[in-house]
Amino acid sequence: MLHQTQTQKQTLKFSPLQIQMLNLLQLSTLELEQRIKDELEENPVLEEGKEAEETPTDSDDGDDADFDAESEREAEVAPTEDYQDYDEYTHDDIPDYKTRTNNYSEDDEFYSAPVVQTQTWQEELKEQVQMLDLSDRQELIADFIIDSLDDDGFLKYDADSLADDVSFTNNVYVDTAEVEQILPLIRNLDPPGIGARDLKDCLLIQLERRREAGHDVALTIAVVKRCMNELAARNYEKIMRIMEIDQEQLKEVIHQITALNPKPVMGQGRNSAGNQNIFPEYLLHYTDDGKVEVTLNNKNFPELRMSKSLAGIAENSGKDRATAQFVRSKINSARWFIDALRQRENTMLNTMKAIIRLQWEYFMSGDVRKLRPMILKDVADLISMDISTVSRVTSHKYAQTPFGIIHLKDLFTEGVMAESGEEVSNREIQQAIVEIVEVEDKSLPLTDQQIQELLGEKGYHVARRTVAKYREQLDIPVAKMRRILL
Repeated sequence: MLHQTQTQKQTLKFSPLQIQMLNLLQLSTLELEQRIKDELEENPVLEEGKEAEETPTDSDDGDDADFDAESEREAEVAPTEDYQDYDEYTHDDIPDYKTRTNNYSEDDEFYSAPVVQTQTWQEELKEQVQMLDLSDRQELIADFIIDSLDDDGFLKYDADSLADDVSFTNNVYVDTAEVEQILPLIRNLDPPGIGARDLKDCLLIQLERRREAGHDVALTIAVVKRCMNELAARNYEKIMRIMEIDQEQLKEVIHQITALNPKPVMGQGRNSAGNQNIFPEYLLHYTDDGKVEVTLNNKNFPELRMSKSLAGIAENSGKDRATAQFVRSKINSARWFIDALRQRENTMLNTMKAIIRLQWEYFMSGDVRKLRPMILKDVADLISMDISTVSRVTSHKYAQTPFGIIHLKDLFTEGVMAESGEEVSNREIQQAIVEIVEVEDKSLPLTDQQIQELLGEKGYHVARRTVAKYREQLDIPVAKMRRILL
């Protein structure tokens, strides 16, 4: 028996324009530029250039009104997402203008981005292997060992495991002795330290290279071999006692060790794509009368307009309903995209102006100690928008100011109650920690407990674990790792 029930529920539905808007808000400058280019290629209704300003006439208004009404009726009858009959349009003839040889102006400037050829450190090592006098079998083993190195250039596998892996991968039997014969050759490649088992082995390889070059590093080699754990803990007194050396000798040893590279290929991971340039989304200009003007960095964005010729096709299609429906779907998509870009620009400008209003003292001075506690809700309430919208606008967005490029997410800080009863930003406390560490005695660095006490004297009463958290966020090592010999 069929049971029917009546229920009431609330659902949230987004219009296509809202979806476009949300997707565009979170794009960075470079991503949005590529998004516009893709839309220009996919939608023939979109064109580059400003809309022509024409004096409207009564007849034009009537035609536009009729066309808009007809478009809306067609959209209601057959929505864009339900239209799937595109087969007849996939083999259209190439437009004439694309086959002409003189379809460009002599004044047109064509920019071609330079192709940057990059080479991984594994490829560089394999090129060095090719310079050695090795057989094809030995070169195969050497290449496999290079591919087995981790992202820091260390070799974590022993000869037996490497021999088994080479044999299984290449379907040939490789003996352990063959691998052990190639390992010293890999360790002699550049950069020095490549193929080391661990940090201690890496330092010893580099020191041996220096000794072969004529440097006096015998004492340093002995210290690394016998006192590696003490070096890591910076227990200098114990090193001097074990090695029976004075402080001046230890200073020279530390100086030689700090000149070495702890990781042979540090900062060159397998998926490293080089340094990424930052393109700020906002440009801040300071006027003489003390005002801040905010503009978007969209100089590389082409201005978009709708093609009137294709709109005419939709009007004059007659009985060709499929053609008219296809063109109208593209027209609706183009309108949505242009409107979404305009809304994105307005939302981003309003959000940035609200942030400047809330952090006015910071933007006037550039001093991080002037930052006030601010969360996403503060900005959302000021511009009457949702918190998620503010989050999208500020995520991975940068602003160019006279005192440098800032990440907008860094402006949102937690509040901490100071001794004066005023709520201050945690960035102000972090800056105070940096100043304390800069002037401390490097031979006897301050512990987190001591830093907490000094902050309390400045009026910032925070817990020791809070000091430790802020210190880690600032990439400041613990006290024993900051110790140096003076």
